[in-house]
Order: sequence, then structure tokens, then C-alpha cells
Amino acid sequence: MIKAITVVRQSSTPDEYEKLASFFSALGFEKGKGWENAQGRGSSFLAPLGNLEFVDGQLSVPTDILIEVTSLDSVREVAQKWLSQNSLNGRISETTETYWKSRLFTIEPVPGVSLAFWEWLDPLQGKPAALEGDLSAQGMRFAIIAARWNAVITDRLLQGSLDALLRSGAKKDDVAIIRVPGAWEIPSAARKAAESGKFNAIITLGVLLRGETAHYEAIYNEVTRGIGQSQQETGVPHTFGVLTCETLEQALDRAGLKMGNKGFEAAAAAIEMVSLHRKIEAEAVAK
Repeated sequence: MIKAITVVRQSSTPDEYEKLASFFSALGFEKGKGWENAQGRGSSFLAPLGNLEFVDGQLSVPTDILIEVTSLDSVREVAQKWLSQNSLNGRISETTETYWKSRLFTIEPVPGVSLAFWEWLDPLQGKPAALEGDLSAQGMRFAIIAARWNAVITDRLLQGSLDALLRSGAKKDDVAIIRVPGAWEIPSAARKAAESGKFNAIITLGVLLRGETAHYEAIYNEVTRGIGQSQQETGVPHTFGVLTCETLEQALDRAGLKMGNKGFEAAAAAIEMVSLHRKIEAEAVAK
């Protein structure tokens, strides 16, 4: 079975070898397994994808090594900087467009070794754009499961969630707030709400502080597992706004002080997931 393609180029001098290894390292190639023995040494560089291509007709670039990149201008900037610091005889071309709908430049980091770097003008290459959810909550119904324990935190998370939903077009009557004693009870209430069929998404809000709970890890694992299992088995999106922090100060930071409001973020994610589910269902029906 075919495993890999390796292009081997022999350097003419030790200095050329060092410069080529330095050049590819500067561009961020992943270093492969090198070797060294009495006969010589080798330095390999890996790429995520390999390709062997045969051309019938004139090759449009003056080299047989083409390296596809996702940010050609950034690569050219790095290559130009490397040349100015390491090579007196190296050459680099201007970036030009090709007849095969790409942009390309060539470079000789050392004389006689020519490489071409290129990127597609259309990164999607004719493929449809990614399917993503919108942030409009109009016509959606949500259940917010919020723990009462550590209310100084969870009330802030709840306000953040409500803010996100109402700003995005949800009606107050379409948002049900369900309070539970603590984080441990969240999965049970979330599952019940999801199974009722009344809600398009479930938003879970709570906080676990390591300093207050000797069995912190056990509770966190079970709460996480329960929420995830409810989502998977009911098919209703659940978003995770349960903070797991070392101290009260860390929780306050995540509830609107220094690091945003995780309740707001959980609600925004819920809106997007409902929209995405609807788009996926609409495409399935259309096909």
C-alpha cells in the first residue's frame, strides 16, 4: 500500500544545506525525522498534504516544487525577510495571478533551488460556503435552567442570558426561567424541559467553586455528563453556562466583570444552534 511521497534534493555544499533547512524552518514547516551518518545527513520537513501531479503541456511555473499556502502575502513577507538576512544571491519574484485562478510567487533561497508558493483566488474552490447559524432569536423558545446556589453569580449569568436573547429578538413570553437548588440538579431539569417539546434550546447556568466543595470533581463530571447526555438523546441543543472556578473572584470575573458574561455567551450559542438545526433540516427537506 502507498504510504507517502518524499521529494529528495541534494544540496551542493554544507552551507547550502544549512540555508535551506533554515529557510523552511522560518516558514513554519513541521520538522520531520532527520538523519546523520558517515555518508551524510538529511533534514526533512512535513506538509499536511502531499500530491504528485503530471502535466500534459507546458508547465506554467519554472519549478516542479509547488507549495500551497493559505496566506500567500504573509508567507512572502517571511520569505523576503529571510532572504534579506540570510542570502546574498537569493531571488524572489513578484506575486502574480495564474491562468488556473491562483496567485503565486517563486523564490530561490539558494541559487539553483527554485520553489513556488501559491494560493487559490477562491479558497472555497467552488464549494458552498459553510453552513452557519444566524443570531436572530425571533420565533424561538428557550428554557433557562439557573441554579440558586451562589446566586450572586448565577443571577448575573441569568441577566446576561436574558440580555442576549431579548437583544436578538426573542419575546419575553418565549423564554422560560427554571430555577433549581444547585448545579447538581441542572441536568434533571434540563432533560425534563427538553423532553417537553416546548423549547428549541436549553440554556444551563450555574457555578461550582472548588474551595467550597470537597467533591467538586465528582459533581462537575456528573453535571457535564448529564447535560451532554440530555442534548444527545433529545436532539434539543443545550448550551453550557456552568462556571467551574477555583475562587469566587474568578467566577465574578466570568459573570460580567473582567472576562465577559458567560451567561450571555451561552444564550448567543443557543440562538445560533437553533438556527443551524433549522437550516440543516431545511436542506434535508429540499434534497
